Amino acid sequence: MAATLKANVREAILSAAKDAAMAYGYGGINFRDLAEAVGIKAASINYYFANKALLGEAVARRYWEDISRDLEAISMGAQSPIDALKKYPGIFRLSLERNNRMCLSSFMATEHGELPDPVLKEVQAFADVNAAWIRKQLVDAQLVDPVDSESRARAIYAAVAGAQIMARSRSDINLFDSLIESYQKVGLLPN
Repeated sequence: MAATLKANVREAILSAAKDAAMAYGYGGINFRDLAEAVGIKAASINYYFANKALLGEAVARRYWEDISRDLEAISMGAQSPIDALKKYPGIFRLSLERNNRMCLSSFMATEHGELPDPVLKEVQAFADVNAAWIRKQLVDAQLVDPVDSESRARAIYAAVAGAQIMARSRSDINLFDSLIESYQKVGLLPN
């Protein structure tokens, strides 16, 4: 029972930290606020994560692991690689639907100079996981040659993440949708 409780508290801390980071970035991860959200004492967080850097690293790692599973689910549920690529922006849209939140890794990437190296490594892994998945879809759909797939995949990732940033800055999810439509019209994303 105690092990289950400890695992639940650890998961609750990770979840609260993820929400904080999606709203305020790495700088928004505050042990006192997290403790209040979880219903524990701030000092208790140190039992699970000795410092903010370790917590930030764990949150960012969990985030890209989760997105990796989400991308795999899109692949499995899509009728084709083109269909999967059409569904890709929806992952970023979901964050906006959650009280105008932003992709945790995009937010943290803007704090590059403030991030401890292990946190930055996990944030960069998120971009790498996304680009690798997009690259595979592009090649499988025969939209690009394998040699050109890396740059196209990174362009798609950057464009979709950028659309999310613009939409968030205006609290306008319709702006996100119109930017994605424009990417489809110019051929960056499949239509």
